[in-house]
Amino acid sequence: MDQTSIHNPDRYMSDLRQILSQGKKRIGILLGAGATVSIKVDKQGNYDTSGKPIIPDVSGLTETVISCLDEDDQKVIETLLPDLGKSPNIETILTKIRQLSQAIGRAKIHGLNGNDYNELATKICDHIGSIVAAELPKQPTPYTELVSWIGGTYREHPVEIFSPNYDLLLEEAFERAQLPYFDGFTGSHKPFFDPTSISSDSMPPRWSRLWKIHGSLGWDIAGDTVIRTGQRNATQLIYPDHLKYNQITKQPYSALFERLREFLTTPDSLLICTGFSFFDAHITAVIDEALSANTHTAVLAFQYKSISNEENAVELAMRRPNMSVYASDGAVIYGVKGKWQPGQLPSDEWKRIRETFWSSSSHEGSFILGDFVKLARFFSLSQATGFRSLDETTVTDSKHESSSNEHSSADEKPDA
Repeated sequence: MDQTSIHNPDRYMSDLRQILSQGKKRIGILLGAGATVSIKVDKQGNYDTSGKPIIPDVSGLTETVISCLDEDDQKVIETLLPDLGKSPNIETILTKIRQLSQAIGRAKIHGLNGNDYNELATKICDHIGSIVAAELPKQPTPYTELVSWIGGTYREHPVEIFSPNYDLLLEEAFERAQLPYFDGFTGSHKPFFDPTSISSDSMPPRWSRLWKIHGSLGWDIAGDTVIRTGQRNATQLIYPDHLKYNQITKQPYSALFERLREFLTTPDSLLICTGFSFFDAHITAVIDEALSANTHTAVLAFQYKSISNEENAVELAMRRPNMSVYASDGAVIYGVKGKWQPGQLPSDEWKRIRETFWSSSSHEGSFILGDFVKLARFFSLSQATGFRSLDETTVTDSKHESSSNEHSSADEKPDA
């Protein structure tokens, strides 16, 4: 890290807090697998910060799914691994298996023909579905805090959430809060996917948008269309390999990726990334292209690890000055990499606010919003004007901020 450059987290979090509180900005959220990993539950499925992740990360999911397969199927996967690059995950494996199922027909590779590989892909999807089918705990969680922030103010533009996750946790959070959202499906008996409506902004801003860009539990095929069943055991359309075998199943994914591109190329938009590693080449490519084409869009990537361990996000931010990376020990802002260094406290109240994004437990301190749990709390408290205690950060005055000027960190030069 360049030790001659520093960034003041107070400055950028003050700007962001103001944006989040006002409801004026066009805001999108890219919610990756790291968000679900940060949600911990006990053996009974209750929210418990000392428990285990409600859904494992990609590497954990890969290990679990493979272990659920029978011995013969595991051997087939083992023979495929050397051709799949370094540390292949379950999505890479599934893509290869689907490619073989489409390409080889009656011929056999590693003892399986095309139909056998198709059956193996179905088994893998079924196992993925059983793992990611966890229900949202009844207790308040970061998901409910995020949804509470969304519904907590009048908005000029709908909040758009893009997620490669297959689970139904966000859907449950919206429905428990009785807040409307649109996911591209329309109808009541068997809601069908309507790509035309995705590109339209005719719905009221209070209707949030939820775009499941890698598919979802509950999606299925009925005749010549994709429908949403609402059933967790519907796993046929989770994780597309982006080389789908017919136009029917390709339609949702191409339309949803186009929606991400449209959002990012709309002037004065802000995409906040959380729990996303930037390993997904398809999503990262869309972000890269859009940032190049539209300099009036900003991307803020909240990363859990140190800046030196977030190579993919950092590499993109170094090339695209309208993308910022906020890691635990440093940031890349306007293409300048530097370490975090908080400034002087402007007030006692700001000390309490600082504790929502900064931890002083270590000698140098650390930025904590790379953790989705902390970021969701930061969102939910963005409209608060007071806190009861430093530890609980409980809202005592829920009046909205009265500031009339909205400033984006993308409008200021970085500290250096």
